[in-house]
Amino acid sequence: MRARRRLGDGPRASRDSGCDVEGQEGASGPDPLRIPVAARRGGHRRRWTPQLRSRRGGPRTTARDGFTTGPGRLRLSEVIPPEPSPTSTLSVAGLFARHAELSPHAPCIWAGGGSWSYSRVAAQARALAVGLHNLGVEPGDRVAVQLPNWPEFVVSALAVAEAGAVLVPIGPNCSPRELRFTLRNSEAAVAITAENWNGVDYLQRFESLLTRLPDLQYVVTVGEEDLWYDDRIFQFEDLIASGRGREIPPTEVDPHRDPCAILYTPGTTGAPKGVVLTHDNLVRTALATAARLELEAEDRTLCVVPLPNIFGLTALLTTLGTGGALVLQETFDASGALALAREHEATVVHGVPTMFVMLLRALEQGRARPDSLRTGVIAGAPVGEALVRDARRRLIPDLESAYGLTETSPTVSITARSDPESKRAHTVGRPLEGVEVRVLDEAGGELPNESVGELAVRGFNVMHGYFRQPGQTRKTMTEDGFLKTGDLAMVDPEGYLHIVGRLSDVILRGGNSVHPAEVEAQLRSHPAVEEAVVLGIPNDVLGELICACVITAEGALITADEIRDFCHESLAEHRVPDLIHFLDELPEASSTQARRVNLARIVRAEAD
Repeated sequence: MRARRRLGDGPRASRDSGCDVEGQEGASGPDPLRIPVAARRGGHRRRWTPQLRSRRGGPRTTARDGFTTGPGRLRLSEVIPPEPSPTSTLSVAGLFARHAELSPHAPCIWAGGGSWSYSRVAAQARALAVGLHNLGVEPGDRVAVQLPNWPEFVVSALAVAEAGAVLVPIGPNCSPRELRFTLRNSEAAVAITAENWNGVDYLQRFESLLTRLPDLQYVVTVGEEDLWYDDRIFQFEDLIASGRGREIPPTEVDPHRDPCAILYTPGTTGAPKGVVLTHDNLVRTALATAARLELEAEDRTLCVVPLPNIFGLTALLTTLGTGGALVLQETFDASGALALAREHEATVVHGVPTMFVMLLRALEQGRARPDSLRTGVIAGAPVGEALVRDARRRLIPDLESAYGLTETSPTVSITARSDPESKRAHTVGRPLEGVEVRVLDEAGGELPNESVGELAVRGFNVMHGYFRQPGQTRKTMTEDGFLKTGDLAMVDPEGYLHIVGRLSDVILRGGNSVHPAEVEAQLRSHPAVEEAVVLGIPNDVLGELICACVITAEGALITADEIRDFCHESLAEHRVPDLIHFLDELPEASSTQARRVNLARIVRAEAD
């Protein structure tokens, strides 16, 4: 089989394929979307001649949630009036173009042993934007991109922005059912995907979707095979080649009003929700986050988080928004990540706590420490103080803790190098400048400092609503524009934010409310405990029992009784775990809440 060509017209080069544990979901078991398509096998790839196509007709319509749908521009209505943002006038494409003009020859992407300059990435993105326009993509149309951490994802995201379209990023490991829902709900007109990756035949999957989803008109594949395609499937490199040297009509983008991306947040119950973020949401939040991290054009960010999720987009925009370079790892591997950091002298790395646990473990196993690493963000799940201190001491001196969610683009607060060490260790920092936070009681009233309640956020970072889900939007937003996060928090007298837990995670044991995060923090402080997740298990007498799922540190021995004795030292009796469940590893899940649900199922199944 021939090796797949890289971006554009360069010589063909092979791509090293990684192994992603999470990819097992997409690769194992029967795929309900996979059906034989004999017509595409054994033929030759059709070369494409660019032509303008009109893919849909008829007038535009306005959905119940106020978003314009159908052909033409997707804009925001007055469902949720945006906050004025006079300090930001750049779109995502404009932000990137500024650095491409200032430093055209500076490195932009390092991946697979090669590098791409800002001018090369800009040319590729511009050509792809022309190719999408020639397919009939108009400003406001949705373009789905389902790719791993490849340069093609970066090029695709920038091309979609330049065309004035709306990016719908999809993780390559999402289930067929989630994929179908996302494409249908977003009304994606074009999808850019891998031809085959990690054992999954995405081309075959999307071929079947073309016949099932009326809005999906074209599929663009990044692949290595020479195949015959029908008139609705094109190769990525051909689309770029067709757009070289051509221009698309100027696209006027209002950063404050025009959507840039729709990101789908997985829920443990019900359908996923499409979070609509504008250019202003993403650009201003990225620049504010980069400023808190003191990022500069000389920085190189090792990107180990998946680009299609909000954490990955943050890594992309904070880096390219400051003129830095991205070092892409296709799928996370701790030893490989350390090697990449050394090879490319990476200065920044972002990740969830589990990633940093694995990086530190790789150091313990003899992997060399990259001396260049300077800063980064640890977020995405509850973070233990011991882990942050250990990571700063052994790996990243200025690793910062942050809090955010997809609906806030994502950063709400983040620590800074200038903060007192006690605040960096025990809080998630102060809110970004221009972002307001409130702590609400059960009736929605504002609580004073040092009170625990539901965190609400307002500012330039807050989404403009859930796509085609007006009821969910109204449920989440207050009348004065605050987003209710569902997280329990406390603001201390100095303005630092403390995350206590999830509102829905509260365990009711014998009439007492127990916040899992408080118990988890105590468990993680024990040297023999590497990770802990606390959840409620139904009980006829007490209502719920407190169950602690514990992963012990490598080589450590500890019993359930010893864990309970340790908890008694700092916790009230009704907060001490009733059950201790030892695990070798935590189950994979799309969110912390989903992981709790999966763990509850495991515990109940073993109890039965």
